[in-house]
Amino acid sequence: MTKSQATSHERDTLASTDDVKSILGNLDADRLLDIMTLRPRIVDVEQASAWLAGDTDVFGAGLPLKDIPGDIVAILTADEDEETARSS
Repeated sequence: MTKSQATSHERDTLASTDDVKSILGNLDADRLLDIMTLRPRIVDVEQASAWLAGDTDVFGAGLPLKDIPGDIVAILTADEDEETARSS
């Protein structure tokens, strides 16, 4: 097995809490639990992180994420949506 195949396989494995923290940074316990409940793969967490960082080269400008990566983004941006609604 080549190194790139091993890396691809590793990214397809379920993410541990340490994986999520290392990719997304320090999260409060509730958000971390909500994300872990989704049973994300490492690649799902990486995609959510890239989207949050505004890396449109990966997904295309203005395109929403779907499935688990989209759910992760929704969890992480829920407070932003609430603040926007309150200030409107």
